Amino acid sequence: MAKKIFHFKTLIILAAGLAGALLVLYAWRLPPFDSGVEVTENAYIRGRVTLLAPQLSGYVTDIAVRDFETVRAGQVLVRIDDRIYARRLEQAEAELAGRQAALANADQDRLAAEARIASAKAAVDSAQAALTRSRADAGRVDALITRGAATRAAADAAHAARDQAAAALAQAEAAVEVAKQDLQSVIVGRGTLDAAVEAARAAVRLARIDLDNTRITAPVDGRMGEIGVRLGQYVTAGTQLAAIVPADRWIIANFKETQLSGMRPGQPVSFTVDALPGQSFRGRIERFSPATGSEFAVLKPDNATGNFTKVAQRLPVRIAIDHDQPALDGLAPGLSVVVRVDTEGGAGRG
Repeated sequence: MAKKIFHFKTLIILAAGLAGALLVLYAWRLPPFDSGVEVTENAYIRGRVTLLAPQLSGYVTDIAVRDFETVRAGQVLVRIDDRIYARRLEQAEAELAGRQAALANADQDRLAAEARIASAKAAVDSAQAALTRSRADAGRVDALITRGAATRAAADAAHAARDQAAAALAQAEAAVEVAKQDLQSVIVGRGTLDAAVEAARAAVRLARIDLDNTRITAPVDGRMGEIGVRLGQYVTAGTQLAAIVPADRWIIANFKETQLSGMRPGQPVSFTVDALPGQSFRGRIERFSPATGSEFAVLKPDNATGNFTKVAQRLPVRIAIDHDQPALDGLAPGLSVVVRVDTEGGAGRG
């Protein structure tokens, strides 16, 4: 009887040991329980969380949204006191108007200079005609003197008139050159005024940009995070006001290097979310990280020193979430997920 009891206990112990061994093999997916399905809990929902901040300083005068509200691209979220920036825009516009008036005055000066050149050229023609007549008169007087028909005083007067006409012609020609130089000065000055007008236009554009920046708008469609700014708060450039989360979602799953064999882009993926029990979702492998997570760490491990213990590294894998699935709105960035990849069930897209 005792032998039977001992034999029965031995069988129970052996059965318990075998069950424990099988349980360990199953938990670690070792033969005969290994399969082509790779699983990891080191995975999270990711999204493009955009932090919103102003480009200028001022007091917050209006907050047009609330925590977690859905917004559209271009919608005004926060307003900053714009009185100073509106006055700066008016000042810049007034400066531009003054520069443009100076430029218009330069155009008028050019027209006046061109008119003076034309007048000086007409004076040259008149002086040339006077000189021609004076020379003819002096020639006739000289001819009369040789015949004794004119006096020396008449000859001196004719010669003086001729020299005076020549001097008047030289003076008229010099006036033409002066008028041309005046025109050139106007042309050179207009280039400076053109540059001043462009600088004033740029100042207006900058002032208008500053005025527009007093309105903080949504860059994309999405949902707001918690609004961190308060009415009446003084903010400066770079102050974090709020965050916006677009609807685009994906998964980053960190698989061990021993799990990567057989994985290919395009393979189907199923995953569950801890926050949504009983709900399963679908996706596909999109691409693999170019390096393991340890390579991106600030403090990288130095395996060339001391004793060495081999540790399986993890490679981040980006997984695209299929559209047109129920409960996708519940996938918030940061949530933990469990990812399953059937490396034998999908051919992939290499």
